[in-house]
Amino acid sequence: MALLTSQLTDIQAKVLGAVANRPGTLIWMGLLMIVLGTIGVFAEAFFSIASISLMGGFAFAAGIMQALHAFQARGWKSVSIQLIFALIYVAIGVIVWVSPEAALEGVTLYLATLLFATGGLRLVTAFQHTAFREWFLPLISAALSILLGGLILSGWPDNSTWVPGMLIAIELLLQGWSLFFLGIAAKNAVK
Repeated sequence: MALLTSQLTDIQAKVLGAVANRPGTLIWMGLLMIVLGTIGVFAEAFFSIASISLMGGFAFAAGIMQALHAFQARGWKSVSIQLIFALIYVAIGVIVWVSPEAALEGVTLYLATLLFATGGLRLVTAFQHTAFREWFLPLISAALSILLGGLILSGWPDNSTWVPGMLIAIELLLQGWSLFFLGIAAKNAVK
């Protein structure tokens, strides 16, 4: 029995790779994400505004870098196209900064549409795999995606100030718990 346990530990260590040597990093990263996600659940409007502002900042910075590149690439056939891209990125950044509420409405509408589309595709996938015993799992996933998309759309645009932030907070919580338990598993595997 001891040999079997030793072999299992070796296999777990090989699967975990470098993570097996530093499980504490995963645990602490997981805990940090759990804390941030918990804060986000209670401050979802702040998370929404912060995330859209960050996206606007990235778009603005990308536009400036695109313009600098275009000016340095004189003689290239695509300079004018690169400048158009730069203007679009800068305009998006400015629009997001000037009107973050409108940007959040667009993002929220996009999320609802994305949930409907992915839910529909999962629904098709579920019915394509009815020969498998677990075919109902994609069906449940499809139903939840379509339901969530419908809930978001039914409250749109009023829910646009908090939906993106709440989804970010939930993602942080899910990823945080995943990393935490992976770190615990890695810690137990090397004992």
